[in-house]
Amino acid sequence: MSKPQSPSNPYASATTKLGGGGEDFHKRTTARLEQIQSQLEVTPRKDRLKGKVCIITGVGSLLGIGRATALQFAHEGATHLYLLDLDGTNLPELKATIEKRYPDVKVTTLAADATNESAIAGVCKQAIQEEGRLDVFFANAGMASKDHLRNITSEGFMKIMAVNTLSCFLAIKYASEMMMKPNLSRGKEFSGGSIILTASVAGLRSGGGPLDYSASKAAVNNMAQTAACQLRMSDIRVNSICPGLIETGMTTGVFQYARSKGTGPKIGQLNPLGRYGVSQEIANVALFLASDESSYVNGQNVVADGGLSSSFPVIPGRWS
Repeated sequence: MSKPQSPSNPYASATTKLGGGGEDFHKRTTARLEQIQSQLEVTPRKDRLKGKVCIITGVGSLLGIGRATALQFAHEGATHLYLLDLDGTNLPELKATIEKRYPDVKVTTLAADATNESAIAGVCKQAIQEEGRLDVFFANAGMASKDHLRNITSEGFMKIMAVNTLSCFLAIKYASEMMMKPNLSRGKEFSGGSIILTASVAGLRSGGGPLDYSASKAAVNNMAQTAACQLRMSDIRVNSICPGLIETGMTTGVFQYARSKGTGPKIGQLNPLGRYGVSQEIANVALFLASDESSYVNGQNVVADGGLSSSFPVIPGRWS
């Protein structure tokens, strides 16, 4: 008697042929990422943020989501960008880059701590004083951690909570207050605005990061939901973005280590897309949430992870 065959995935061979893996897949992925990263050079401006005054925190990293989003917002015609980072080293270059590419966009840079209440309250008031309105606040400042539970100190835990969570609370509190102010002389007839928080897939379930980092991002996701409800009927929307594995200044150590070991092509291989993401892909999500195109999207944790969080752990190419 022949031995029974194990059930197989009827799509496995097709997946192997189409999704591939190996050198061909790596080349296609590299080309795709280069195309995404250069999209602003070839995409015409569409004025999706025309007339909007925006604040973005955490813009200092050259590979970061904040910087990519600042350039994206400028490309789409934002009136005035207020850009903050604790480390002011790269702020002059970012300001110069935006002003050279987009001379119609005003840029104000501030070396400020996103966890400093007076700094966040101050920049929100500054936007009102100078532009008469505040339309978008992207609370993107954050930090990673790497310690195991046994090595996390109470001081370290609270630092992560401050940078990743308190910063978002302050953004919601003070940005929403200013967004409620209509100003007919500046084209804002009613209350309204979009508050966007950077969370993480680590805030959705276990497996995306250490305990302290994951807890801080889970809190951010909940704040997006709760704030949306508490700001009901104000036309102020609050949403979070949950990135998966993105190459940024915060994750550069992971990427450098893998590449030094010759395993760079394997980064993100467990993801259904079979690759990691780049900051521009998260900036695209932030643009959607900042624009009027997302006018009915509120209180959501928007996941941008290439499908990583879509499944329980399985053997690739199998049902289970």
